[in-house]
Amino acid sequence: MNLSGKRIIISRTDSIGDVMLTLPLCAWLKKRYPTVSIIFLGKGYTRPIAQAYSLIYQYEDWDIYAGLSRAKQLEKVKLLKADAIIHVFPNKTIAKIAKKAKISVRVGTSHRLYHNWTCNKRISFTRKNSSLHESQLNHELLRPFGLSQIPSLDQLIETTQFFQTPKLALPENLSALPELTLLHPKSQGSAKEWPIENYYKLATTLVNQGKTVVFTGTKSEGDLFRDKLPKHERIIDSTGTLTLAQLIVLIGQSKNLVACSTGPLHIAAFLGTNTIGLYAPKRPIHPGRWKALGQSVSILVNDENCLACANKQDCFCIEDISVDRVVEKLV
Repeated sequence: MNLSGKRIIISRTDSIGDVMLTLPLCAWLKKRYPTVSIIFLGKGYTRPIAQAYSLIYQYEDWDIYAGLSRAKQLEKVKLLKADAIIHVFPNKTIAKIAKKAKISVRVGTSHRLYHNWTCNKRISFTRKNSSLHESQLNHELLRPFGLSQIPSLDQLIETTQFFQTPKLALPENLSALPELTLLHPKSQGSAKEWPIENYYKLATTLVNQGKTVVFTGTKSEGDLFRDKLPKHERIIDSTGTLTLAQLIVLIGQSKNLVACSTGPLHIAAFLGTNTIGLYAPKRPIHPGRWKALGQSVSILVNDENCLACANKQDCFCIEDISVDRVVEKLV
């Protein structure tokens, strides 16, 4: 299908990191079809991510749709006047509505049974055992629009240039911090995590070098470690105090960010902040599939040949990455 002058919905109604690694689809579409209008359908809390990507024309909040009757949902989708939809994150309800709305081209993976009757372009590929990066795998769904070769990681990194920090103010205590490093210890269960004690040790090392450290995360994440943070005027707890848009701004103003495989890691990489990602080599959570994409990214694993991870056992080798190795990657 030629998308010149057309409107296309990219549907990805899941988490921040997944949305970040879907954004490069927009760059491919706009490069091939400069006049295409891209509508991003996502969860409400990821709105600032899509709005920070300059190639997205319109954002639609699925959380708002979800509270409506099926008739109202159908009416809203029809009003989008979309010519195509890509179900990057399969959602049965969205797939059924897109068909009822008579969107001409409906693309989804062939590995969802309900796509047999809701999608007219079904792409057969597997994510679980693939050696490709998640963002590369997402590009498989562009085959109906002329994609013949999956982009390289270097090509995908080029697409991060379209991600820009929002223009808004930070709280006064975070607005002008020098030599700033962000530590994001938790992942809401999406990844193997480095021990919080290592983050404490890293924070103490950095402030002893004259740097400032800010711990980031949600309020509930902060509740898990806030009371045990080292006491120092340059160790700041921001958990639960920032909107996602403000977090993007803070990340953009920082020199470093350290985290495991979670959304803020991908945000930092896209913004060009020096990004240190802590990973386990176990499939399918290994860095080959989920590493952050950016110009200034360092990926650390304890042992790339970990036998427990290779055998898909419940391994915690990420805990053995030393604080010194992380310090070496900071700027």
